[in-house]
Amino acid sequence: MKTIQEGRAGIKAYTAETVSKELPVFYNPVMKLNRDISVLLLNSIEKKNMQIALPLAATGIRGIRFLLELKKGKIKYISFNDNSNDAVKLIKSNLKLNKIKPGKKVNISNLDANLFILNSKGFDYIDIDPFGSPNFLLDSAIKRLAREGILAVTATDTGALCGSYKNACLRKYSGKPLRNEFCHETGLRILVSKVQSVGAQYDKALTPIFSYSKEHYFRVFFICVKGKKKVDKLMKNIDYIVYCSSCLFRETAKGIFNSNKCPVCGLRLDYAGPLWLGRLWDKKLITKMCKNINVLENKKLVKLLEIIKKESKINSVGFYDVAQVVKHNKLKNVPKKDLLIKGIKKSGFKAAETHIRPNSIRSDITIKELIKIIKKINQ
Repeated sequence: MKTIQEGRAGIKAYTAETVSKELPVFYNPVMKLNRDISVLLLNSIEKKNMQIALPLAATGIRGIRFLLELKKGKIKYISFNDNSNDAVKLIKSNLKLNKIKPGKKVNISNLDANLFILNSKGFDYIDIDPFGSPNFLLDSAIKRLAREGILAVTATDTGALCGSYKNACLRKYSGKPLRNEFCHETGLRILVSKVQSVGAQYDKALTPIFSYSKEHYFRVFFICVKGKKKVDKLMKNIDYIVYCSSCLFRETAKGIFNSNKCPVCGLRLDYAGPLWLGRLWDKKLITKMCKNINVLENKKLVKLLEIIKKESKINSVGFYDVAQVVKHNKLKNVPKKDLLIKGIKKSGFKAAETHIRPNSIRSDITIKELIKIIKKINQ
């Protein structure tokens, strides 16, 4: 066991050369960014006196950071839970290490995660951050999520969601993935639609307010609004996208799905879905997050947020991997990203870098128009 400093918290944690769920109590240093974003997001919303649930608390690092780093008045109480006796002992030890006493504001329990959630009266913030799929906790978490509450969901089974294991994706998420250059976005959107379909059963509309794809995982924060009409409106944004692996044409399925032929090159189309076709971010929230971040403390997060802030202004599904567009359409050279973005904007379209894939551009431009601009730049 090793003493680790993360944010303002100092904790004891089990470490290994290769992080796995076989650790006596799970701790992954790579997920520091995940926890950094959680702190920043909760400090950037208006909610106060939150009742917070951590059903898979492990070392307690996320909750301890909340207690030390969230603004005054944010937390009414925070509930740490883990089914592991070793984890509960470590949580208590780490709280003591940070001079935090259990009491009215801090609860600790040693239950199955679902039982812990269902035995409660409800929470304003529930954080689901498992090893693998979050599915086993979605139903209970959404049942106990309060009005205007926030549900944070992590999925690390990107192999299924990104198309390496299509049958697994169909079984777990009721969606067909695509294994192509924007598979991480389709995977993220399939995850969103899965969570929303569970919420719909309880007349809860779960809208993404912040989403991202990073390394081995997806992370989405949802805000919960109650009401059948809200759910009906939300569910209209769940559909399919079609994709041509030859010319890289992509479009939402409405009005084109039944043709099976690409309108650009005439070859057969593939598809992904059902998935969420709406916005992945709340633009106002991201602006607040960018204002609240300390540049000196977290340069990686600053860079990520700067990219997401720009791409959040473009309501498009998917993006263009410029190198792939050049290769598949037999163009001369891959233009510089900044030059291409400038050319796209000059032609009257929106364009920005995407955080999901390097050297790729999110834009509302069509593939035909994009090819024209690349040819013009290459002249």
